[in-house]
Amino acid sequence: MLALVVSLVGCDREPGGGGKPVTGGALFASLCASCHGPDGRPPEAMAVRLGVRDLTSSEFRARVTPGLVEQQVRKGAKNKLMPAFEGALDDAQIKAVAAFVASPQFLGPP
Repeated sequence: MLALVVSLVGCDREPGGGGKPVTGGALFASLCASCHGPDGRPPEAMAVRLGVRDLTSSEFRARVTPGLVEQQVRKGAKNKLMPAFEGALDDAQIKAVAAFVASPQFLGPP
């Protein structure tokens, strides 16, 4: 369990140690997919043990907005398992990833 929590701390590192991605999709792929899964569906162990949200669930999609995602990305989870990205990402990057996750394009082609 400790190894899993330690791996979550790494979710907020910049990809490749270089420049920051500029698109919401690139940000999600490099910073969020390790916990939430590349398509928004977290690996079963992450969902069961840590309660990582399935970003494709109908319950979540029914209420998702860019503002909701932006707040979560900025402040992290109340249980502290999802780190706050405020300070690690600039405002434009936070808004870009939030808009991407809240968009219909996040789910891919119908």
